[in-house]
Formats: sequence, C-alpha cells, structure tokens
Amino acid sequence: MDKGHSRAPIWFSVGEASGDLHGAELMKAVRTAEPDAAFTGMGGPAMEAEGFDARYSMGLISLVGVTEILGGLPRILRLLGRIKRDLKRIRPRAVILVDCPEFNFRIAKMAKKLGIPVYYYISPQIWAWRSGRVKFLREYVRRVICILPFERDFYARFGMDVDYVGHPLMDVLPLEKLDALPVAENRIGILPGSRTKEIRTLLPLFGQVARLLKKDRPDLSCVMVCAPGRNEEELLSLWPDDVPAECVEPDNRYETFRSCKMILAASGTVTLETALIGTPVLVAYTVSPLSARIGRMLINVDFISLPNLIAGHEIYPEHIQEDANPEAMAANARKWLDDPAAYAGVKKELARLRSMVGEPGAPRRAAAVILDDLARLGR
Repeated sequence: MDKGHSRAPIWFSVGEASGDLHGAELMKAVRTAEPDAAFTGMGGPAMEAEGFDARYSMGLISLVGVTEILGGLPRILRLLGRIKRDLKRIRPRAVILVDCPEFNFRIAKMAKKLGIPVYYYISPQIWAWRSGRVKFLREYVRRVICILPFERDFYARFGMDVDYVGHPLMDVLPLEKLDALPVAENRIGILPGSRTKEIRTLLPLFGQVARLLKKDRPDLSCVMVCAPGRNEEELLSLWPDDVPAECVEPDNRYETFRSCKMILAASGTVTLETALIGTPVLVAYTVSPLSARIGRMLINVDFISLPNLIAGHEIYPEHIQEDANPEAMAANARKWLDDPAAYAGVKKELARLRSMVGEPGAPRRAAAVILDDLARLGR
C-alpha cells in the first residue's frame, strides 16, 4: 500500500475532552499502521500533542442541553459553513466523527455529498434517545464503530451491522499501577465536567455537599481536577471560601481519582474512568427546565451514567435535576463514608464491571476497521 505524503489527510471531528482523548489514541493507532498519515479538522490538546493540525478548536461546540444548543445556533451554522468550504477544498481521505451527534451528523451529510467516506468512532448514544437516527447512520456512515458491549445488540435490532471493538479506556488507564496506589480515607474528589454550563451549575452544588460532609468530618479534604482548557481561578471562584479545596492539573488525574475515597462528578465519560479505576462516584446532572422536559419525553434508558448502563442496574447513585441537591447527595455520600459494608459492596461491583468492557486494543481494532475499508475503496 502506498503510504506517501501525497495522500490527503484524515479529517477528525471531535467536540469534547473525552473525544479528544479517544481521538488521540486512534490517531496513534492509525499512524502505527501508516507512519505518514496526516490528520486535520476539529480536535483538542491531546490530539494536537500527537501532531493533529487543529483548524478548529473543539471548544467551539462546547454546548449542552437542547435549549443551550438552540441559543448557540447562529454561531454553529457559521462554523459549519466554514467547515464545508474546507472539506470542499481539502477533500480529505476520510472523515472520522467522534460522538457529538447534534454537530457531527451535519458533518456526515456534508462529507457524504462530497464523496468522502465517513466513519463514526465512539458511536453516538442513539440507544438513549431518538433511536430513529439509526436510519441516518445507515445512509451517511460507512462503518459505525462501537465501544460499549450492549450497543451491538441495539443496532442489530434495527438490522444494522456495526463493529464492536471494546472500550479504549482499557488502553489508556494504567490499571496495574493504579491498583497498587493507596486510597486516602478522608479525601473526596470533585469533577464538575468540562463544559462551561455544567461547571457553573455543578461546582457550587458540589461545594455545598462538601460543606455538609465537612461538618461531621473536620479533616475531610477536597481535590478538584481541572478539565483541559480550564484554570484554577475559574474553578475556585465557584467554590465556597469556607471549604478548602486543592486544584490539580489533568495530567495525573487517574492517580488523583484513585487516591479519593469517593468522588462527586458530572455525568460523562469520567464516570466510566472512575469505575474502571475502582473509585465510587455520586453522579449529578442538571440542564435547563425546558431541556429537562424535552429529555423526559425522548430519553428511553433507565440511567444516564455509563457504569449503570453497562451493568444494567444502579452502581452509582444518579442525582438528576431536582434530585441534584446538597442534602440528598450528602446523605448518599455518608453511606459510603460511614458504612464499610456498603463501601465494600460498591467496590465489588466496580471490580466486576471492569471485566465487562473488553480487552485492551480498541484503538488498534478501530484503526484496522477504517484502514481496511479505505483500502477497499482505493483511498
């Protein structure tokens, strides 16, 4: 196979921190097979560290909730117009979409019309809501690559064949090293998410929970991990002054997660990271009242956090909308902090979960799916 520099770059479309991490791992896997492969498009710092030519920052589409997306629509439409012009001019070898369906479905349609093959890595969570979008994927995407074990059966119900490769976190997490690290009995972690809206909503809430817990435990310490692109000043401005908290950079976040007795976290990929590491988490999430009402009509799963979805039952308590309040969260936190049997029970569940997400090698398997298909197309 020709691997010369004349080959067009592969375009990635990534819109959030977890996608940036997975995109970087997929880039590495592609480059292992094709050392001269080039990558451009929309991404983040992890991908840039691997040589990604970021024409657009993923922060440009960092929105959450239906009404929040609608509010940013004019800016998003202008951004899509610029990307369309770039796709026409560059004619990338392929387009790889990572999650973010509200944005990436539009990129898929553009690319298909231009004759550019489209691949979906970290398939969108259409099993959670608006399942009819399977039809869109069938029409506009050549291969859908899944990382969660139950997704293959979901797509099969719609007559669609997908590629299940296992979860790429099994390649990223140094689990053997982390398992050997000690847990600080009086340390709790604070993970308010990566998007501006969720940080501004959840961080003050987590601060109130920590204040309630600290009344009973004066030696309780709090550590928050700055998401990429966020800084300590921003986070501490939303945190109560009377509850001391340490801010750490994301570089050693997995060691930080492991060091905590438990964590308060926004719903997202981080809940699966913490589950595989073995640290119990209380999950919280809130959106605008309108977004919540629309969501209740559309969402067709029992849980929002990945550990609960994979297990098929509640491992992590979920505090959504009105249940995301300091008293309810503090009460659940105390169960783990005060009851060794309850804490041992959740730790056992997390150990079982680790065996359910596949063997390491997901990025390599995903790269093989994409490159094999491109070879069949002669690209």
